[in-house]
Amino acid sequence: MVGSIRKEFNESFTNEIYQQYVKEVNGAYPDAIEFRLAETPIFIPKSFTQQMLSTCESIIDLILQPDFDTLTKKAIPNEFLVPDENKYPDFIAFDFGICENNHGELEPQLVEMQGFASLFAFQIWQDEVIHKCFNIPANYNSYLNGFNKESYCKLLQNIISYGVPLQNCILLELFPQKQKTRIDFLFTKEYIGIETVCLTELIKEDKKLFYKKGEQLIEIKRIYNRIIFDELAQQSQSIQDKGKIFFEELDVEWIPHPNWFYRISKYTLPFIKHKNVPTTTFLDKLQAIPEDLENYVLKPLFSFAGQGVVIDVTKQDIEAVKDRKNWILQRKVKYADAIVTPDGAAKAEIRLFFFWPKNAARPIATNNLARLSKGKMIGVRYNADKEWVGGSIAYFEQSQ
Repeated sequence: MVGSIRKEFNESFTNEIYQQYVKEVNGAYPDAIEFRLAETPIFIPKSFTQQMLSTCESIIDLILQPDFDTLTKKAIPNEFLVPDENKYPDFIAFDFGICENNHGELEPQLVEMQGFASLFAFQIWQDEVIHKCFNIPANYNSYLNGFNKESYCKLLQNIISYGVPLQNCILLELFPQKQKTRIDFLFTKEYIGIETVCLTELIKEDKKLFYKKGEQLIEIKRIYNRIIFDELAQQSQSIQDKGKIFFEELDVEWIPHPNWFYRISKYTLPFIKHKNVPTTTFLDKLQAIPEDLENYVLKPLFSFAGQGVVIDVTKQDIEAVKDRKNWILQRKVKYADAIVTPDGAAKAEIRLFFFWPKNAARPIATNNLARLSKGKMIGVRYNADKEWVGGSIAYFEQSQ
């Protein structure tokens, strides 16, 4: 996006440097990364960063409204309602596409958001390796608001543990060794100091939960939750039965509380009126099917990783939807061919990480991840056999 830096990066790039980068990233935990690493980071000018942050702050204003709880009451499916919800999400991730407006200018457009965790720990490592292998300008940083590795790790650890001994805090996932994001679990243990535990390994006694470490039975007091109910619902009945612990009154705290996965999600988009947020309508509230459906995308509310999304929408697609209250129709954004690469331009998304410290009035932007694509959709699964695509990180121009 910053022409001079992009030109310099591309001219100095070699496949040997890229292969060394991939080797270095994988070196800490061999074979733990299943997704493709992009050949380049993204360099973001200050004005573009400010547009993204301003949009996030506007959405946070909505979340802080007294009626937000009422607005999003129907966001949580009854069968997935977890008790003891807290007053705010510990984490929010905002996904922005680098888009082109009607004047041919680059601008961010919010695509999705999550009241959920992301690759918070892996991005620390990726930033370190990128600096080792590539020349990153001194006035560009992947962290926001003055954070660095040490302060970022400290805040993340404080939010997850909040004074509870780390051995009593766990990262909870479903078959973590099989997840494509397992590299993040490994770095979470390295940087934050908590164990990853599979749902199937939890031990329940009355209202308490435990996990085993060797022969020791350790009580769980805080759970850094990474389980998505949509995935849990696809498991065998015995595993779903194990998941019923989510819906019981237990002596544990959830970070983030699972209800926020739904409250801050695609469900929230229709309530947002902002120039950097595409117009979105609940399908059951749609007055008439638009004539220009080529400019819209149809999305199920309760799915993840792009599953079920209809890119090339037809009238028949809309008419075929039975549970309209569980779908949205969203104005398409025009992804820009913003990242110049040796074999054609790439599109990109940036995910901003916001952390919400205990008792803070608002969350704060801390870090990011980026994804490059040359396919119809962003995401590594849609870019097989392409180069200069995949997972990466953005570097934001700093004030001089």
